[in-house]
Amino acid sequence: MKLLLDTHALLWASSSPQELSVEAREEIAKESNVVFVSHASLWELRIKESIGKIKLPKTFYRDLHPAGFELLPIHLNHIETFGKLPLHHRDPFDRMLIAQAQVDQLILVTRDETLAKYSIKIIGA
Repeated sequence: MKLLLDTHALLWASSSPQELSVEAREEIAKESNVVFVSHASLWELRIKESIGKIKLPKTFYRDLHPAGFELLPIHLNHIETFGKLPLHHRDPFDRMLIAQAQVDQLILVTRDETLAKYSIKIIGA
C-alpha cells in the first residue's frame, strides 16, 4: 500500500502516534507499506513555524527519512491536477495533497472529512 500523510498526520506520526487512529498507526507501521510525505506538507509546516504557530524539533526534517518516510516532490502533473479540482476544500496545501493522491494513486491518511468529497482513498487519522 502507498500512503500519503496529511500534515497533521505527519506531526502525530512523528511525535504523538497515540493521536492517530489504530488503523492509521498500523498501516504506517507496516514494513510493506510506503509512507510518503509531500513537499507541500513540509512547506506548510515551515510557514507555520516561521509565523510562530508551531515549534518543531530542530531535527524534524532530517529525521523524516530515518523514520521511514519517503519525500514526495511536487511535479507538473500534480500542479495540473490541482488546477482541475473542484473547490470542495479551499486550503491550497490540502488540495495539493489531494492532487498528489489522485495522480500517484496514494491513500491519504487524514482526519479531515471534507477531503472524502474527492475521488481518493482515505484512511482516517
